[in-house]
Amino acid sequence: MNTDQHILDLIDNEAIPDQSTLLDRLASRGIHLTQPTLSRHLRKLSIRKQDGRYRVNREPVAMLPRMEITAVPPNLLVLKTDPGHAQMLGLHLDKRQPDGMAGTVAGDDTIFIACEPGTELDTLRERVLAVFGGGDSGNS
Repeated sequence: MNTDQHILDLIDNEAIPDQSTLLDRLASRGIHLTQPTLSRHLRKLSIRKQDGRYRVNREPVAMLPRMEITAVPPNLLVLKTDPGHAQMLGLHLDKRQPDGMAGTVAGDDTIFIACEPGTELDTLRERVLAVFGGGDSGNS
């Protein structure tokens, strides 16, 4: 699990009232951050304080554009979407950083998704789809 995933796990599973508590909880997991670094992570992950605790701002997505994901062995997925949507989808993927994803490169209607060594392409494909709500809104 990377730092962002640890933060999301703590926010989802515990009532974290402030950054000091979150820093302490991360330290107990062996992750030592400064307060400014933690603030940047929270901003990147769209985490905000609501009702006295930190929560992920999960704004509903009205409609996702069409997506088609193709595996290109040995370590690449290619996501094709409608024109003008690739950068937005790529940014969303980069913020959520599913396990096994090394990074993305987004153009206008195509995203290259690099797979970390040892991660199966089909597994990463399912994780990418889960980031967008689990449904394959197009083809394969």
